[in-house]
Amino acid sequence: MTNKKSKALTCNATRVVQTHRILPPDLNDHQTLFGGKLMSLIDDTASISVSRFARTNDVITASMDELHFIHPIEQGHSVCVESYVSGAGRTSVEVFVKVLGENLLTGERYIAATSFITFVVPGMHPEQSLPDIAPENNEEKMICGEYKSRRKRRLTDRKANEKLVEAITLLPPWFKNEG
Repeated sequence: MTNKKSKALTCNATRVVQTHRILPPDLNDHQTLFGGKLMSLIDDTASISVSRFARTNDVITASMDELHFIHPIEQGHSVCVESYVSGAGRTSVEVFVKVLGENLLTGERYIAATSFITFVVPGMHPEQSLPDIAPENNEEKMICGEYKSRRKRRLTDRKANEKLVEAITLLPPWFKNEG
C-alpha cells in the first residue's frame, strides 16, 4: 500500500503458480480432483497474488465471483493453478485464476477451470491507494479490459445478496418457520 498513487504493476508482477500431483486423498467419488480441494488451492494461490500487489498480508477473501469447472482432473495428472491481479478498486482486488491439468504420461495439457475471486485489503486509509494494474499480453488485456463490467455486476449482486441475508431466518431447521 502506498500513500500516493504508485506506478502500475504488471500482471506478471502479481503472478503466482502452484503445481501439484493429484493423489488418491485428493479424489472425489468420480475419481477426479475434489472441487473443494481445488477451491482451496485457488484461494491460497490468489491470496498470494493480492499480497504481492498490495504488499501486505492483511487480505481477506470477499467472494469467489465465478468458478467454472471445465475439465475434470484425474488421479496421476498434475494441476497447475496460476493467478494474477486483473483489477483493483480503492480497497478491493480482483484476481483471475486459471487452472491447467496435465496428463503426465502423455504431456496433454488442458484448461480445467477458471475463476475470478475478490479480496478486500482492510485498513486502507483514505490517503492510501492500491497501484494500477498493467496488462501486457493478449490474455491479460482481454481479462483486465473486462474488469469494470465485472465489478459493476459484483456491486449489483452484493446489493441483492444483502437483501437475501436479511430475509434468511436464524431459526434452526427443526423449528417451524411461521412467517
